[in-house]
Amino acid sequence: MSEPARRLQWMIWFGVGTTVVLLLLSLSSLSMQRRAGGDLPDYGPIADFTLTNQAGQQVTLNDLRGKVWVADIIFTRCAGPCVKMTRQMKELQDALASSSAVHLVSLTTDPTFDTPAVLHQYSQRFTADSSRWSFLTGTPSQIASLAAGSLKLTALEKAPKDRETPEDLFIHSTIFVLVDRHSRLRGVFETTGDDIDPAAIKAKILGAVHTLEKEL
Repeated sequence: MSEPARRLQWMIWFGVGTTVVLLLLSLSSLSMQRRAGGDLPDYGPIADFTLTNQAGQQVTLNDLRGKVWVADIIFTRCAGPCVKMTRQMKELQDALASSSAVHLVSLTTDPTFDTPAVLHQYSQRFTADSSRWSFLTGTPSQIASLAAGSLKLTALEKAPKDRETPEDLFIHSTIFVLVDRHSRLRGVFETTGDDIDPAAIKAKILGAVHTLEKEL
């Protein structure tokens, strides 16, 4: 496949704007919360996937079934919000009880560069516990299927002429999403912005996590 074709494929998968996604999810959330009496909304199922973690091991949906998990999308060369997001994910890791089965998942938008070895080095930078936090890579279509198709995480590759630095490669979601033990998307949380209080967002995510851990 030619480079323009690959870029077109990537943009088709990831071209939905984050703002539009968040708006639709917010409207859906309000509707479902009214029907469910204020419980966490249900945005739908997560489709099967097979990706590779920072240790070079395959990770599938079945590996996460029965666990609550929190996911985001980043890339290791990111000069924008990714470091802040990964620090926020690290704070979640540290705030979770050692007995908690909650898993953290960070997908890369840049799988050509972000090999398992690169993700391993990046995970060590943030002292990620590999038993609880998976950094996942795969083919662009595999990642797009999970990210955009199931988790509502979007990313768009920037054209070379629009890049402010060599690392300014993607525009992507800055949300954390929450999946329940039955592999259904149950929460969406914006993590960046001038009006965002990271401590308050962390508390909201932890509260939602605890709610899902209690569900049958």
